[in-house]
Amino acid sequence: MKIAILGYSGSGKSTLARQLEDYYKAPALFLDTVQFLPNWVERNHDEGRSIVLSFMQQNESWVIDGNYNKFLQKERLEQADKIILLNFPRRICFFRVLKRYFKNKNKTRESMATGCTEKMDWEFIWWILHEGRTKKIRGHYRQIASLYEDKFLVLKKPKQVDTYLKQIRSHSNNDNA
Repeated sequence: MKIAILGYSGSGKSTLARQLEDYYKAPALFLDTVQFLPNWVERNHDEGRSIVLSFMQQNESWVIDGNYNKFLQKERLEQADKIILLNFPRRICFFRVLKRYFKNKNKTRESMATGCTEKMDWEFIWWILHEGRTKKIRGHYRQIASLYEDKFLVLKKPKQVDTYLKQIRSHSNNDNA
C-alpha cells in the first residue's frame, strides 16, 4: 500500500502517517525531515528530491506525509494507492499546533528534522491561519481531487479520521475471520 497524506499545518498529517505506518507495516517519510536541516535551514531542493525518489524506489509500500510540490508531488500522487487530504478548519489546526508546541517545547519531534526544535512564531501563526490557505492552495487541492478522484479521500474533522482508521482495521479483521 502506498499512501500520500496532504493537508494544512497542524491537521495531523504526521500523526496519521505514524498510525498508517504501524497498520500497514510500511515505512513513513515525513517531508519536513527532507525540507529541513538542523536549526531550520532549508535543504537544497535537488538533494531533497533525491531523498524522496530513493525512498519511493526502495520501498514497495510507503506512507509519505507532507505537501511540498517540489519533492516529487506529482510522482507521489500518481504512485499512491490512496491520497488522503486532511482539510480541517483553521481553529482546529491552530489549536493542535499550540498543543504540539507546549508538548514539544525545546524538543525535536519525531516527524521533524534533527536539530529543529519546536517553535511558534508570528510567521508560522500567519501561515496556519492565512498564508497556508490561499485561494491558490485550495485550488491545488481541488485539482488533485479531480485528477485522482478514484483514490482521493477528504477528511474534514478529527472524528472522520477516527472513523476511517476504525474502518480499515475492521475491514482487516473481517478479512482474517
